[in-house]
Amino acid sequence: MKTALTNARVFDGRRLLGPATVVIDGGVIAADPGGAREVDAGGAVLLPGLIDSHVHLHGPENLRQLRDHGVTTALDMATWPPALVDSLRAAPGLTDIRSPGTLAIAAGGLHSRMPGVPADSVVTGPADAERFVAARVAEGADYIKIVAERPGPGALDQATLDALVTAAHAHGRLVVAHTAASEAYAMAQRAGADVLTHVPADRPLDAAATARMRAAGRAAVPTLTMMEGLAAAGLPGLEHYDRARASTAALHRAGVRVLAGTDSNATPGVPFTPPHGSSLHHELELLVDAGLSPLEALRAATVLPARHFGLTDRGTIRPGHRADLLLIDGDPLTDIRATRRILRVWCAGTEHTPAAEA
Repeated sequence: MKTALTNARVFDGRRLLGPATVVIDGGVIAADPGGAREVDAGGAVLLPGLIDSHVHLHGPENLRQLRDHGVTTALDMATWPPALVDSLRAAPGLTDIRSPGTLAIAAGGLHSRMPGVPADSVVTGPADAERFVAARVAEGADYIKIVAERPGPGALDQATLDALVTAAHAHGRLVVAHTAASEAYAMAQRAGADVLTHVPADRPLDAAATARMRAAGRAAVPTLTMMEGLAAAGLPGLEHYDRARASTAALHRAGVRVLAGTDSNATPGVPFTPPHGSSLHHELELLVDAGLSPLEALRAATVLPARHFGLTDRGTIRPGHRADLLLIDGDPLTDIRATRRILRVWCAGTEHTPAAEA
């Protein structure tokens, strides 16, 4: 069915435009309103569907939670087994996903003790990197996830990180690196990772580190929601949220591409489990608190992740793009909390009306 959404104030990635008509034809945005059912948006704001650049998925209920909160694309950062990932792909009317499958880890590290982590996640050294990457590509991985930690037992060394990135790039895959310590952040940069997720909990990033990020065109996903939750839990070495906030502010000042991601998960034993969907709205608020403007925060959850991850059919509202849309009550460029006031969501043209948040 073709729908013409009239009288909508459209966010074009830079500004809110005056009342306009957006046509939804099947799963895409179209230009011709002829024969469409008209729906009056009443002057509400129409955003591209939001993108969460760091989630962990456990089942279709997570896709429903994400959709209900206007998150129409979720970039998973480690889910297994492959059959579970495949079952969540292209679910009609639900959030669209991308995934690396499992992640590259060292034997004996914290991540190796995660429940059910596949044995072939362990990379034994540089010579094992191609085996790991080829296996993930064969499973359908959209990008490769590696874990960089402080040097020592239970951590991948620099040579292995280098080999993993080289192998991933040879297979045409981006590399996302887990980096929650300053030494790990530096190692991931030296290896050439394309996206660094989390920010160091031990000390804020300095100007040299952020300048290197900017010069290399890397993206940062601070996951402030997770860093805030871990700090509140009082875990040793993770109790200083102000350091994560300061690093995010420094990345932003340096002109690094900052993407919105939450680390939402429901993993047993994890000390903090941000809820799927709603936590992205909190992440946007934390990004604004860290110095991004509301416009920049919105771009961090729409056009920028789409651009960085090569999702060329989404992130903006234009004919030919996926009809991933979010209709809200209020101006998020004035108050980022307006993204919580959801009126309707479209996932590839399938309309859903969730309960709005207060």
